Amino acid sequence: MLDKKQLQNWIEEYLSGTDYELITLNVSAGNDILVEVDRLAGVDVDFCASLNHYLVEKLEGLAVTGYGLPDYSLEVGSVSLTDPFKTKMQFEKNLGHDVEVLVEGKKLRGQLVSVDEETFSVDVEEKVAVEGKKRKETQIVTHTWRYDEPKYVKYDLKF
Repeated sequence: MLDKKQLQNWIEEYLSGTDYELITLNVSAGNDILVEVDRLAGVDVDFCASLNHYLVEKLEGLAVTGYGLPDYSLEVGSVSLTDPFKTKMQFEKNLGHDVEVLVEGKKLRGQLVSVDEETFSVDVEEKVAVEGKKRKETQIVTHTWRYDEPKYVKYDLKF
């Protein structure tokens, strides 16, 4: 099996000095390698191809040094639009966009309005009881959570 820590070191070495972040690195028991990167300005397909080429060279270098190289597959790409956010940068990238938040068993949908070091806030339309009125009124309510509170937060893709 391929060494995940070595792969991560190579990827971080390649990404240093760029505005790209490693979001996901998975290595299966069958040596299927998945690398997902992201950045605020969006992911460039040529950058992914270049990173893929760099990793292939590094892996093939293992075979030359006598370690032997097991069969593997390598996929380098951007994070899926429907994947939950994993880093603060992904929250920053989606400021002003609609998001879906699963927290305490409830799905809330609204606009991501702020991100700081420890929390993020989402404006959600909710029916709220208003004093002196019989019926609830729809109002915008701002909810703030720590990053570790919701089960997931992801882009709210609408068609």
